[in-house]
Amino acid sequence: MTTILHIKSSSNLQASVTRQIGPVVIERLQTQTPGAKIIERDLVKAPIPHVSPELLGAMFSGNDQADGLVLSNQLVDELFASDIIVIESPMYNFGIPSVLKAWIDHIARAKKTFRYTEQGPEGLLKGKQVILVLSSGGIYSEGPTKAMEHQETYLRAVFSLLGITDIETIRIEGVNMGPEKAAAALTGAKQHAHALTYHAA
Repeated sequence: MTTILHIKSSSNLQASVTRQIGPVVIERLQTQTPGAKIIERDLVKAPIPHVSPELLGAMFSGNDQADGLVLSNQLVDELFASDIIVIESPMYNFGIPSVLKAWIDHIARAKKTFRYTEQGPEGLLKGKQVILVLSSGGIYSEGPTKAMEHQETYLRAVFSLLGITDIETIRIEGVNMGPEKAAAALTGAKQHAHALTYHAA
């Protein structure tokens, strides 16, 4: 059975465009994987704690079952159990929301989701598919503001470290550039979502 991990991170609970497109993505994937199990993680409604001295100490203790790693281990287990990871992320100050960064800090763990080798880091989550649903008020995929884009580039770097290279991005850009731009961005994102294909490992 296919398992889909659905991560939400927008603090705009009423009008978020990522929260509008994410369910369209999930619906599309469910049509391709009937009976799929969905794991929902809303990082705003149920925030993951940011890195604390206790968490850091547990991570470097050498004890994978340390008390401070209970939540981290649960989040990592969800990743390993999932075939598809859908990440909803608006752009906040040119990057991702801090709640999403906190989740990443819990799941990007040496010897757990990646390891260091003589050839460099090796990801341990190979064979999975990631779909990024990204929104921004302006246009950052091209043009003069492209250098300020630290949203998609960061997420791709993280998942690449974890061994995931099958990454597709649905962009919802320019939503603060007028009603017409916003409507066009949403229409384009929905069309992209409806055309998604699940790549079974």
